[in-house]
Amino acid sequence: MAVSDKALGGSMLLVAALVFVYYTTWAILLPFFDTSSPIHDYFPAREWAIRLPAFLLVVGLSGIGLFIGSTIMKEKAKKAQKARLRAA
Repeated sequence: MAVSDKALGGSMLLVAALVFVYYTTWAILLPFFDTSSPIHDYFPAREWAIRLPAFLLVVGLSGIGLFIGSTIMKEKAKKAQKARLRAA
């Protein structure tokens, strides 16, 4: 039913390593190959090597900011409710 922690961690590590190798090849090694090389067919345009990580960074930081903001608001509401209960 559930995947063990060891198997899940191993699969996550494998995916991270594959993404790292693909991105490194795309962003760093691809310019050294001739543009007529068939290896260029496996990768999108180089401009996306900057746009995609920048977009993911903005989305990730926005998600973290929203999470922190909602947590602060919830804690503030809890404190206000406790203060109301003490005052009543």
